[in-house]
Amino acid sequence: MTAPTEPHTTDLTSGRLSAAILHLAGPAVAAALLQLLFLLIDTFWVGRILGPAALAAVSTGGFAVWMLTALGEMIGVGLTAVAARRHGEGAHGLAAVAAGTTLAVGLVGGVFVAAAGWLGLPLLFLAMGTPPEVTELGRLYLGTYLIGTPLIFGYFATEATFRASGDTRTPLILLGASVLVNLGLDPLLIMGIGPFPALGIAGAAIAAIATRGLTLLLGVIVLARRRLVRVSVLHWRSALAVMRIGAPTAATGVVFSLVYIGLTRVTTRFGTPALAALGVGHKLEGVAYMAATGFALAAAAVVGQNLGAVRPDRARRAGWLTTGYALCAAALPAIAFLAFPDALVGIFTRDAAVIADGGSYLRIIALAELAMAVEIVLEGAMGGAGFTLQPMLWSTCLTAARIPLGAWFAGAFGLAGIWWAISLTAMGRGVAMALLWRSERWREARV
Repeated sequence: MTAPTEPHTTDLTSGRLSAAILHLAGPAVAAALLQLLFLLIDTFWVGRILGPAALAAVSTGGFAVWMLTALGEMIGVGLTAVAARRHGEGAHGLAAVAAGTTLAVGLVGGVFVAAAGWLGLPLLFLAMGTPPEVTELGRLYLGTYLIGTPLIFGYFATEATFRASGDTRTPLILLGASVLVNLGLDPLLIMGIGPFPALGIAGAAIAAIATRGLTLLLGVIVLARRRLVRVSVLHWRSALAVMRIGAPTAATGVVFSLVYIGLTRVTTRFGTPALAALGVGHKLEGVAYMAATGFALAAAAVVGQNLGAVRPDRARRAGWLTTGYALCAAALPAIAFLAFPDALVGIFTRDAAVIADGGSYLRIIALAELAMAVEIVLEGAMGGAGFTLQPMLWSTCLTAARIPLGAWFAGAFGLAGIWWAISLTAMGRGVAMALLWRSERWREARV
């Protein structure tokens, strides 16, 4: 079979806008939910097999993992904007070069981030003030997970390359396969079933990074065959544009993780069950977050291509229309959080105290899931336009407010006060992103 002479791309600049959005959003939402399931697998097996202390360790260590994900999103958001704009302009070869350069930078950068993470591990758990047994397990889990940082960054680069070309189905297939592998490998390495060694909490991290590596390898092979990535030529200007556009989004995610590390310290005074509940509640809240992220990825690609084709009005309509779809999706977890929160937390633990605290978290955060959908989709749409600094500033300020508000509310209302601080600031971020999108200053961004 001969290689195609032109890369496989999908034109998002003509035809029915709703069809273009749903064509991208369906697989993107499914892939985002699979991404969440990938993260939840560790929480499920560790909580069921190793108990509340190990669950709290994975939960608190998970906030640092979220930080790694945020840095990976710098690559994903920036490359989507740059490559989609090039595809919209018809410069498919330059899009492939930008993707290859970004992939190389991500792999090398991941090594340095992993090294920095290893050096900062003791300070991280000291800052969170976790109990000794949680700290010991958390350092083992996170220290092992950091080894896979280059693979995480490489995965985000390959996913963004597919997405910018208008393909969200291939990443869905690859991620689905990795979830199945991780689901089966986790208990084998945790408990030491058959020929596998019993590695405990470290086994969960090893299973995760091994499957990340497999997904990355398969993704690069497919991209190379489709001529969507080219590593033989490096284009540093494109790489710098990717970092410049994606850096504010990454900063938002890093601040988000740091804020949750601060909230962990506030929550510690309520005991290990409260720490575990914060982590489990945050992971379950990720259902709405990841669904909205899928719509946001679709919005970014549509907005990026249409601005490249000089169709800003179509880009504007795409942002609002995608937000409407995301709100419909977010209503489902919001209702579930109100209707049976304890049962949802009970999936991950049998501990009554963790279930009670986690159920309270879900009830209080439920309505904020709608605001989160607005925030994530419109922030993604502005990312597709290359307009990321102002959304980052608003999101960062409101997220950072959770620490003083959480400490204040905790003194007045107990543990529920922390949950209310999270919920109210999430609503504020949704309003801020809606106002920014309505201002249409994103039209002036240059990529």
